[in-house]
Amino acid sequence: MAASADAEVLVGLGSDRDLPVVQQAAQEAAAHGRPLHLLHTFDWHAAFAADSVAAPRDQAEDLMSRGAQLAHEIEPGLTVRGEIVEGAMLPILIRRSEAAFLLAVADSGMATSGECIPSETPAVQLAARAGCPLLVVRRGPVPQGPVLVGVDGSPSSNLALEWAFESAARRGTRLLALRVVETDEDTHLVTGQMAEVFAQFSARRTDVPAECRVIRGDPGEVLVDVSRSAQVALVAARGDEPGRGMLGAVAQSLLYHSPAPVIVVRGLAEAPFTGPDARPDRDQRP
Repeated sequence: MAASADAEVLVGLGSDRDLPVVQQAAQEAAAHGRPLHLLHTFDWHAAFAADSVAAPRDQAEDLMSRGAQLAHEIEPGLTVRGEIVEGAMLPILIRRSEAAFLLAVADSGMATSGECIPSETPAVQLAARAGCPLLVVRRGPVPQGPVLVGVDGSPSSNLALEWAFESAARRGTRLLALRVVETDEDTHLVTGQMAEVFAQFSARRTDVPAECRVIRGDPGEVLVDVSRSAQVALVAARGDEPGRGMLGAVAQSLLYHSPAPVIVVRGLAEAPFTGPDARPDRDQRP
C-alpha cells in the first residue's frame, strides 16, 4: 500500500508507562519529516464504574498533554497532535496503521519478562497484523551502536534492508546487515548472493557506512545476540518463510528477546529491487 506524503508516525499511548515510546517515536518522526500522532483509547464503561466519571477522563487528557510536552522537548519543531478515542486499543491501532507511516508501541515487557509471551500480547498482534512498519520500544537505555538488519535475500527482506539504509542515513550512523546461514546452507554461495544484492543497495546510499556479514548459526539467536549493541534492529515480518503465518520465527525471536528497539518491516509493497539506478517506489516508504 502507499503511504501519503503527510502520513504520520502513530503512537499507541496506553498509560504513563508508555511515555518512553513517545521519545523514540518523536525522533523517528523528526528524522523522516513526519508529523507525530499520539493516540489513547478511553473506556466509558470503566469510567462509569469509577468513583468519579470525570477523573479517568482527566487522567487521559493529562497523559496526552504530557506526551505532547515530552515530544516537543525531544524535537521542538515537531508537529504533534493527540487524540482520545473510545474503544479497544488493539483493533483501533490495526485499523489506523493502514494509513500510517510508522506505528510505535511499548514492548509489553517482553524483553525483560523471561517468560513465554502469549500471542495475544498487543505488540505481538501488531507485529503480525499492522498495515505499516512497527517500532517496538524497550524501557531500557538505547546503545549508540549501528543499525542492525537481518536479511535472507527474500523480497520482504530486501524491503527491510532498504528501510535500514534509510534509517542509518537519517541517524548518521553505520549499518550492519547480517545473513545467518544454517547447517544445510552453502555459506560460499550465500555469501556471493548477498554481496551482489548488498552492493546494489549500498550504491544507492553511498553516505551510509555499511557492511554485510554472513554468519553460520541459528538466525534468531545470532540476531538477538548482536542486537545487544545495536541502537535499533530491523527485520521483515516473515522473510523467506511462507509457511510461518503472519510473523516469522526470526521476527518473533527479535521481538521477544532483543534488548534493542525493534522495527518489524511490514505493510509495504514487495516490489523487486532492480538495481542501483532504480528509484524507490513510494509504496516502499523509507
